[in-house]
Amino acid sequence: MVEYRLGELSELSGVSIRNIRAYRERGLLDPPRREGRSAYYDDRHLSQLGTINELLRKGYTSAHIAEFLSSMREGHDLADILGLQQAVFGEPPPPTAAVDIDADGDEAQRLVRHGLAEVVDGRLTLVDPNIAEVVVAADEPLRYVQTILRVADGVADQLDELAKSVVESLEESLRVGDGQRLATDYRTLGRRVVTDRLEDVLQRYLTAADNG
Repeated sequence: MVEYRLGELSELSGVSIRNIRAYRERGLLDPPRREGRSAYYDDRHLSQLGTINELLRKGYTSAHIAEFLSSMREGHDLADILGLQQAVFGEPPPPTAAVDIDADGDEAQRLVRHGLAEVVDGRLTLVDPNIAEVVVAADEPLRYVQTILRVADGVADQLDELAKSVVESLEESLRVGDGQRLATDYRTLGRRVVTDRLEDVLQRYLTAADNG
């Protein structure tokens, strides 16, 4: 079996080393074979990168792609679980418009590190289509991007601790319940609680600012 180092895989696939590492961290790309501190990739990884790039060009987000690939690895029926049959054979989602900022600039690279954006064909696209719709329509997209980064930088550590708390609660519950269902329910609960609390706090501060 032919194996490749990271730089060779990047050259063959046309995907930057930075993006390959990001795909690996997000679960899109299978882990490489490790020998000591060296990592080795093969044609399977090359094929996965080709699939990822094709889906990204069709407008699918990395989050959707990660779910698809994860379910495939677990042997689930994607047509039933994720509606992949419709996604593949029906109309593809509209592609996310690129953000009009320098894809090699500091702001763009920070968005990529946060997992909020990807560089596709030399252009920056935001992963979340709802965020992308707001930013792309803005007269000054860079200002919006800077705001996103302030929020992302400010909550990174807190979200990490919150996620740990949710997982710890899940581990305790797994001893007595259905693991798959609990994992799904806990993700939903955690997301909903954070969203609702953030909305409440934002409203309070916005009201105070208006009154001030």
